[in-house]
Amino acid sequence: MKRVALLGMPNTGKSTLFNRLSGASARVGNWPGITVDLMSAKILLGGHIAELVDLPGLYDLHGFSDDEHVVRHFLSHHAVDLVLIILNSAQIDRQLSLALQIRALRLPALLLLNMEDEAKRAGITINAEAMSKQLGLPVRTISAKYGQGCPEALQLAAQTMLQQPNIVTPESIASKLEMDNAIEQEMHQIIDRTVHFPLQLNHSLTDRLDKVLLHPWLGLPLFLLSVFLLFQFIFTVGAPLQEGMGWLFDTLRSTFLEPVLASLPSWLNGLLLDGLYTGFSTVAAFVPIIVLFFLVMSMVEDSGYLSRAAFLMDTLMAKMGLDGRGFVMMLMGFGCNVPALMGTRVMRSRPMRLLTMLTIPLSLCSARLQVFLFIIAILFPPSQAALVLFSLYMVSFATIFITAILFKNKFSSREPFVLELPPYRFPTPQQIWMRGWQEVKHFLARATKFIVIGVIMVWLLTHLPTTAVPASPDTWAGSIGRFFAPVLDPIGIDTELAIALIFGFVAKEIVVGSLAVIYGLQGDALSHQIAANIDWVQGMSFMLFTLIYTPCLSTIATLKSESKSSGFMWLSLGWSLGLAWIVSFLFYQSARALGY
Repeated sequence: MKRVALLGMPNTGKSTLFNRLSGASARVGNWPGITVDLMSAKILLGGHIAELVDLPGLYDLHGFSDDEHVVRHFLSHHAVDLVLIILNSAQIDRQLSLALQIRALRLPALLLLNMEDEAKRAGITINAEAMSKQLGLPVRTISAKYGQGCPEALQLAAQTMLQQPNIVTPESIASKLEMDNAIEQEMHQIIDRTVHFPLQLNHSLTDRLDKVLLHPWLGLPLFLLSVFLLFQFIFTVGAPLQEGMGWLFDTLRSTFLEPVLASLPSWLNGLLLDGLYTGFSTVAAFVPIIVLFFLVMSMVEDSGYLSRAAFLMDTLMAKMGLDGRGFVMMLMGFGCNVPALMGTRVMRSRPMRLLTMLTIPLSLCSARLQVFLFIIAILFPPSQAALVLFSLYMVSFATIFITAILFKNKFSSREPFVLELPPYRFPTPQQIWMRGWQEVKHFLARATKFIVIGVIMVWLLTHLPTTAVPASPDTWAGSIGRFFAPVLDPIGIDTELAIALIFGFVAKEIVVGSLAVIYGLQGDALSHQIAANIDWVQGMSFMLFTLIYTPCLSTIATLKSESKSSGFMWLSLGWSLGLAWIVSFLFYQSARALGY
């Protein structure tokens, strides 16, 4: 009796085809040396009764998972007259390697490209005849779900099987897979001699915690509550440190820098003190809170809780066309959007990757966080600070969800999501410090690079032409502010804030430093001046616009390089800018209408 092996990657419709071909005659086969159940059935093929065997799904014939071991063992110990290779037509670019591995064994084979209906809907066309010539194998497109092409595939399978002059023996297959078997055997020997596994792994603490933290109803609220309490801790501990840094920079300026630089020309004195020093010291005063933020987030990330957050969010994210990995990338984007965008490379589906990349720039990154900490400290009392920052994070999530929902049909994907949940572990102080320091160092490097150029340019705009009073409406900065006034006045952003936003296009790290240069003040004097110029409604509208509008130049460059599409980059920029204006407009006008 002829024997036909059905082989393919998981989720390619292999079992669907087996059921369609076998009908109700399938049974569980008993194969020597194989501990898993293999389904088999007798089918009529080209006038011969053939045994059809459904082998486990595998990604790589040379891999070392249990399923891959089963397939290798089967081919090495049982004669096969034909191999039916099932691949997903819509994922042919990632699955064709399996057909090439089977061809290398010189087994008689027929390549069946399943799910041709889905491939057509995705706009994918496959020239089966040309592929057959390239591979040296017969190729047929089918839809096992609807039966399209299946009778023709059976006829082609019969012809292929009967045209084989000689059967490839299991011994010859075993010799070709000998290297893989030797590696697998050595791997098992090393593990058996050096590693001891208990009969039952002890994850009792992890299991108990997961019962609460992964609870279907309590899990997500507990996660949000944890994030809010962490923000409260950061503000409570960081505020005195920030005030201490501000006092230190004020003292250094009044007791040392001003006397030393007093003899310089007034323009150079102003550039060094009111430009560079004021910009740097204003940004540096927030470094303690930034350090604290990264230390705490590093601890949370290394504890394994963020993986649980991705698991909790997967169902919700799936409804928006994303998955749990997208949520992890958004959390990464809270540090910096650039590595989060690059992290989407783990997604094989391009539509899924593009949709995730479209949402990541809306994550509240550390550069934006610095701006919000500055504005919140000025306009809101400490008792409300954590709540305001928490609400900005919620707005960030809301804009991400809205974006995903609106664009999910344009970037639809069915790629499955697999996530391994590590056991809970408390990171060592050294791990927390090293991880946090890497983030802080990256932030400081970016901030330093952009602030030098940014504050000098802002100082020039607010002091030129020389005939104008510095920071007055007659300066170049004032002209720019008037130019954008028709667009920004409806959302409560005045001339000074407009100048800071313009430089925020380059990097958000510049925004705080540019405000210090624009007002020509630092420390408490700067805070009092901004509080006198704008109220909390304007401040909140400004923060909402800063949260959503175009990301920094580094993020834009990464968007273009990772998507390899200028059109996608412009789509991202245009969408975020328009959404920022709409959200700020709705908030500002609604607050004013309510009497605030």
